[in-house]
Amino acid sequence: MKTVACVVQDGFAPFEFGVACEAFGLDRSADGVPNFDFRIVAPRPGVVRSKIGFSINVEHDLSFAADADLVVFCPVPREVWGDIDPLLVEVARAAVERGAWVMSVCSGSFILAAAGVLDGRRATTHWMYAHTMADMYPAVDIDPDVLFVQDGRIITSAGTAAGIDACLHLLRQELGAEITNRIARRMVVPPQRDGGQAQFIDRPIPVAPTDSLAVVADWAVENLREDLTVDQLAARALMSPRTFARRFKAEYGATPAAWLGRQRIIRAQRLLERTDLPLEHIATDCGFGSAAVLRQNFARVLGVTPTAYRARFSCADALPAA
Repeated sequence: MKTVACVVQDGFAPFEFGVACEAFGLDRSADGVPNFDFRIVAPRPGVVRSKIGFSINVEHDLSFAADADLVVFCPVPREVWGDIDPLLVEVARAAVERGAWVMSVCSGSFILAAAGVLDGRRATTHWMYAHTMADMYPAVDIDPDVLFVQDGRIITSAGTAAGIDACLHLLRQELGAEITNRIARRMVVPPQRDGGQAQFIDRPIPVAPTDSLAVVADWAVENLREDLTVDQLAARALMSPRTFARRFKAEYGATPAAWLGRQRIIRAQRLLERTDLPLEHIATDCGFGSAAVLRQNFARVLGVTPTAYRARFSCADALPAA
């Protein structure tokens, strides 16, 4: 991925626009991060108004997006959801057809839905807009409870800060976990957040911060090589297994088993990048038990074998810890 087009139109949301600029537009070559040819584009170059009263001057039309490796669609105003600019629809369709990466942030997903590229696919948008999108585009499988969704080379993200998670997710696939952690550290954000939009939807009884399961989760991460069970984690939390599982999913947006599986994959990625340890050793250290189980889970989650991942992202002799 070398070229990135960030698509804006009148009424764009400044924060989500800034997320794309921060993730793909800054020069981080001093940190060993490759630069992208990043350009802001619009259906009609010139003055483009934001939704909060200021404007930017966009120099590029949509022709750059026609060949970009990644096309990012910023949020679009509610009043145009039912009347998406045909030029944006054409850009979205062409990008998907040629196999480029395509990403929407928040309500930018309405452009992709209008283009038909989400039909039959799983996608997300801000939880406040999920029902509207489901009504407008019943062929799209809307998941309102996640921070982002990747289906093929299309990534849709939830509202506002979830765009950061989606950007880092894509960067992790293109640059590897180690360099992406460097970017996240510069952005002062977690390199990989667990959880989903369900954490931010109003509840009758909000979870009190003092009841957080973070201490148990931190202990689990330090002991991934062990055969961890829900009963064992529940005992550390002084809860029944049923109560623990329910509370854990409410706080982390995933079941304990799914969350542990993800943490094991993350640790395996780091070890593959930063060490020359054999797969059997990594499998044991991450709690997979055997190299065969590691390969199976790694390929299922990341779509690539551990050996191929190491060949692409290994930096054991080159990079300091991020």
